[in-house]
Amino acid sequence: MTTPDGSPLLRVDGAVQADGRGAGVAAHYGNPMIEQRRLLAGDAIVDLSHHGVLGVSGPDRLSWLNSLSSQELRSLAPGVSTETLLLDPTGRLQFAMSVIDDGVETYLLLEAAELPGLQAWLEKMRFMLRVEITDRTEDYAVIGTMAPEPAALGLEPAAPNGMPLVWRDPWSGVAAGGYQYADAPVHPGATWLWSEVLVPRAALAGLREAAAQGSIAVAGLLAFEALRIAAWRPRAATEVDEKTIPHELDWLRTAVHLNKGCYRGQETVAKVHNLGHPPRRLVLLHLDGSDSVLPVHGDEVWADRRLPGGEPERVPVGQITSSARHYELGPIALAVVKRAIPATSTLFVQSEGISIAAAQEVIVPQSAGSVADIPRLPRLGIRTPHR
Repeated sequence: MTTPDGSPLLRVDGAVQADGRGAGVAAHYGNPMIEQRRLLAGDAIVDLSHHGVLGVSGPDRLSWLNSLSSQELRSLAPGVSTETLLLDPTGRLQFAMSVIDDGVETYLLLEAAELPGLQAWLEKMRFMLRVEITDRTEDYAVIGTMAPEPAALGLEPAAPNGMPLVWRDPWSGVAAGGYQYADAPVHPGATWLWSEVLVPRAALAGLREAAAQGSIAVAGLLAFEALRIAAWRPRAATEVDEKTIPHELDWLRTAVHLNKGCYRGQETVAKVHNLGHPPRRLVLLHLDGSDSVLPVHGDEVWADRRLPGGEPERVPVGQITSSARHYELGPIALAVVKRAIPATSTLFVQSEGISIAAAQEVIVPQSAGSVADIPRLPRLGIRTPHR
């Protein structure tokens, strides 16, 4: 975890500390727009040392994790990256984890605030299996980058068992066993070539020196968030609430294997995907920036409704989950809205007492789900023979 004074990279000139869940690392280093460009080009790193790392060792670790979560993990090869979800019995999302295995230990990367709860739950589920669960946050710090080869930026991944610990986000494509609801001709996630490198925590001081000398460029959380939102990439800390099911965020794309064995919440996953529709859907909003107000997490999204013979009225239809100022797209946000809201509707966001117009870009369409090809049987009844 970060020290009481925060990450050593907060001592780089221009660093401004983030607040909330980002406390302890930099929100930006003086120019978030330039930082976005550098990050997208693969020329910068993001300090994510406030994130948590949980290690699971023992010969039963992969089969055990496979039995509990949404992804197929039994045959996960050393160095191969994936992600998985823990759901409650009704299919609602509880934990989201980035996963990499080095042949000896499996590493689960997640928000630090979620780690104690996940660790406690996993400890209860060990039973007689040969697994050990260890908080590795004090050993390893997470550094994010979009560089194809992190070593080119001077990042030296930890490799305690000979395999470099570099998690490569699968969001750039549809994972094996996954399913994409978004029907965009070109998914913006295709350019989201994100990696998270585990480095020894003691290496943060050296990265600070390299940044101070200009041999490595740094970007803050604001740059990371802007590019993530533009890539439609869900994040548990922002897009997930107590009602979220994976379908609503198009997370079947990379975090759910639809053909694996049983796990908690699988019945809901299969039922909604094959027979139903998710009750809500994720959208990207292009916001009117004329008032210079950027909505925040939890701000309400509204739409106009016209009843037959009546005047139009504005009603709440969802909430903002994430927002950012993008270097090309301007003010943008992710929001979760009711499925019934037409894709053509202009939405409005209430923030700081101001109504901000927002144009939808569909991520999860209204038609998401009901993919099973079930033949329609003729209605049964009394048939009168033809004469």
